[in-house]
Amino acid sequence: MLKTRIITAVVLLAVLVPALFLLPSRGWAALTLLAMSAAAWEWGRLCGFARGGAIGLAVLTGASGALILLLPQGDDIGQAMLYAAAAIWIVAVPAWLRWRERVPAGLLLAALGWLLLLACWFAVWKFRELGALYLLLLMVTVWVADIAAYFAGKAFGRHKLAPAISPGKTWEGVAGAVVGVQAYALALLCIAAAAPNYFAGLSSRVGVAGTLAVALILTGISVIGDLFESLLKRRAGLKDSSNLLPGHGGVLDRIDALVSTLPVALALAVILATRA
Repeated sequence: MLKTRIITAVVLLAVLVPALFLLPSRGWAALTLLAMSAAAWEWGRLCGFARGGAIGLAVLTGASGALILLLPQGDDIGQAMLYAAAAIWIVAVPAWLRWRERVPAGLLLAALGWLLLLACWFAVWKFRELGALYLLLLMVTVWVADIAAYFAGKAFGRHKLAPAISPGKTWEGVAGAVVGVQAYALALLCIAAAAPNYFAGLSSRVGVAGTLAVALILTGISVIGDLFESLLKRRAGLKDSSNLLPGHGGVLDRIDALVSTLPVALALAVILATRA
């Protein structure tokens, strides 16, 4: 299992890292749209769709992204989806985690996945236009949160965060994620001259305190995204979203926190830039 996991990770890195740094903006958008279409197929499985329905959701997601790429008003459509997705992650999903019986199902859940995945794809595309390293450093924020939560939870975890959804997660793990991301954001502020990044851009508008507040929000949203996918898998009776990535599960299993965090990050950046 470990060998398979390592091989899959090496192959993914061998494809994604060169693509991130070498592909033109629209080439990167096309590649990541393929990944989001695969995630949409997995989302269809979480909706309880049969094979045809899941494939249909994947095709719809890919075709919708292609239209956003090609239409002159594509950016306006993408930005509208971005704001809608950010509102869902900030307001609706926390409520659904609290009252699980109210989570949409069937076609409504499929429509929700279509929106959330396309909004994430749009954010990945637009952040990439600011630079490959810029996007990479922002994605590392989510990975720092995940790694810090894991080790803090393993070392100090006592109080369960959401035992009915994900028994392994603890409030101590969340605290570790908060500390880890705050430290990471401060580190990025220190290297802003050498590596322009998301947090450095925020600090010029809202100061260090405001930047750390945004980092705190993004940490919370990353945890919410992880929990929401866990809830959907538990409800569907699935351990992993698929087996597309041997040793790792599915695409959604790897990007769940990115799906929630990146649209919120871009929406906040646009709003703060407009009001600055």
